[in-house]
Amino acid sequence: MTQVFHEQASLHEQAPAKVNLYLHVTARRPDGYHLLDSLAVFPGAADRITARPANNLSLTIEGPHATGLDAGSSNLVLRAAQALASAADHPPAAALTLEKHLPIASGIGGGSADAAATLRVLSRLWNVTLPPATLATLAQSLGADVPVCLHARPTRMQGIGEHLSPAPGLPAYAMLLVNPGIPVSTPEVFRARTAPFTPEAHLPSAWPDAAAMAKHLATLANDLELPAMALCPAIAEALAWLRAQPGCLLARMSGSGATCFALFPPTAPAAVLAATAPTPWWSWGGMCPPDGAWSRTPAAPHVAPTT
Repeated sequence: MTQVFHEQASLHEQAPAKVNLYLHVTARRPDGYHLLDSLAVFPGAADRITARPANNLSLTIEGPHATGLDAGSSNLVLRAAQALASAADHPPAAALTLEKHLPIASGIGGGSADAAATLRVLSRLWNVTLPPATLATLAQSLGADVPVCLHARPTRMQGIGEHLSPAPGLPAYAMLLVNPGIPVSTPEVFRARTAPFTPEAHLPSAWPDAAAMAKHLATLANDLELPAMALCPAIAEALAWLRAQPGCLLARMSGSGATCFALFPPTAPAAVLAATAPTPWWSWGGMCPPDGAWSRTPAAPHVAPTT
């Protein structure tokens, strides 16, 4: 007999962007994977996953950055759903909608965040609870950034992304994100990198304020910034624009690019500054609370989609 489902049964999860405050490439394994050391934070910029009961598994993609995304079986959202269903011995049945607000191939973990949000929302919809170790292994099988995106809280990432530890205590700060609208290939950036490996960072237990955090982070680096800039010169333009904004404490590229971020004191009008970003850049601005927590249903600050 066909089941009838109601719209009020829908569940939602935010899929917040992952921003790397620094990223050191520390070594390379014999299998070709690079070992990293990075501090990831999760500001309010986010995609959104909606799940509702259904008789089979489906995916609809909408939003300002939906163009060009394949909703077929290779999509990371559907792969996450299938993996969770298999691990939990649950029928893979749900109507999923991905609202794509984050730019694609942009160094802020959008696809990984979407997969992680899918695991969270379907665990709720299907009322399944996997052992933490099982869920961590499942997340890692989907991609190196999925485990850190699963909990979406400030975290130090090491190894190939599987070694996660608590971040130092973070102060309140404001963040501004911009992306010049040019996708950047992570494998190409790693291939273009020729610099020596960088030691792991020495981090304090906490930073007292945004200025102290930015000052310390300035002694660290994103080792992928220069090779990414060589492949995408617009990254240099984005960094120059961020550094010219009043109150900017630090500007740096996130991940493998092309998204760049700037840190500001918590009183800075980051959302207002985001609204002044050059057209047609994507931008986001907002305040990050001291514990780094994000809301599952935030009041969205200014976001300018690429046109």
